[in-house]
Amino acid sequence: MLDRRDGAVSHRRFADFPGLVRPGDLVVVNDTRVIAARLLARRAGGGAAEVLLVAREDDGTWRALVRPGARIRPGGRLALDGSDSVAVLATLPGGQRRVRLEGAGGDQAIIARHGRVPLPPYIAREPEDTDRERYQTVYAAAPGSVAAPTAGLHFTTAVLSALEARGVGVARLTLHVGPGTFRPVTAADPARHVMDEEAFTLPDETARRVADTRERGGAVWAVGTTAARTLEARAEPDGTVRAGSGRTSLFILPGYGFRVVDHLLTNFHLPRSTLLMLVSAFADRERVLEAYREAVRERYRFYSYGDAMLIL
Repeated sequence: MLDRRDGAVSHRRFADFPGLVRPGDLVVVNDTRVIAARLLARRAGGGAAEVLLVAREDDGTWRALVRPGARIRPGGRLALDGSDSVAVLATLPGGQRRVRLEGAGGDQAIIARHGRVPLPPYIAREPEDTDRERYQTVYAAAPGSVAAPTAGLHFTTAVLSALEARGVGVARLTLHVGPGTFRPVTAADPARHVMDEEAFTLPDETARRVADTRERGGAVWAVGTTAARTLEARAEPDGTVRAGSGRTSLFILPGYGFRVVDHLLTNFHLPRSTLLMLVSAFADRERVLEAYREAVRERYRFYSYGDAMLIL
C-alpha cells in the first residue's frame, strides 16, 4: 500500500481492503467479461492461422489481429472446424483486419464452438475450459474484453459483502479491454504514443452515485486502471461524470490532473506500459518506482495474476 501524500509504504493482505474504505465511500469496478476471442484457423493452402477478435463493430463485423499477417489478405477466407469460417474483409490501420464470422447460429455460437480464452502470453500453456470462468472477475457481466481487468481478480463475493456491510457503495461501469492497452510505449516522447480506442459504458446509476458520494464528502475508489480511465474520460472539471457509451483513447501521463478518482487499486505493471504511466500520474513517479523496488525486494508477484497495489 502506497500513501501518495508522503510516499509511505506498508504491507497488507487483500482481506484488509474493506477495512481501509470508509463508510459512505464508493468503489467503482469494471464489469467487462473476457470472451474466448482466440480462433485457430487454416488458410486456403492449408497453413495454420490465428485470429484474435479485438472489438465488434456496429455493423456486425470485427476488428481483429491475424497471424501470419503478411499472408492473410482481404478477400480471403480462413477455415474453422466444420463449416464455420472467418472472412477477411479489409486491412485497417495498425495491422488489424476487418473480419466477419460466418457459420450457423451467429457470432456468439461460433465463438462458443471455436474460441479460446486469450490468456496472458507469460502463461506458458494452452487455455483450458476452466479458464473461461477463472480468468474473470466475480462481477464480470458484459462480454467484450480480450483480457481481464486484473485488479478486479482479487475480489471475492466475501470481500464485496464485507464492503456492503461496512456501508461502502459498489458501482459498475464497463470498459472492454483491448490488446492496445498492453502495447508498450516505444516513442521517445511518450506523449506521442496513441492509445487504441476501447468501448465503454458508464451507466446513469453509476454517474449519479459518484455525484452523491462527492456531495457527501466521500471518496471514489477506482478498481483498476480501466475503471480509472473510464471515469476520467467522462469527467467534468468539477468532478462530476457524464453517463453514456462510446469509445475512449484517453492516455493518462504524469502531469495529468485527476478529477474523479481519489484512490486507486491496481496490479504491478511492466516498464514502458501505459498502465504504469497512469499509476505514475496518480502517485508521483519516483514514489511509485520506489514502491516497485520495495515490492521486488519483498518478492511480490507482478502482472495479471500477481499482487495488488493500493494507492491512497
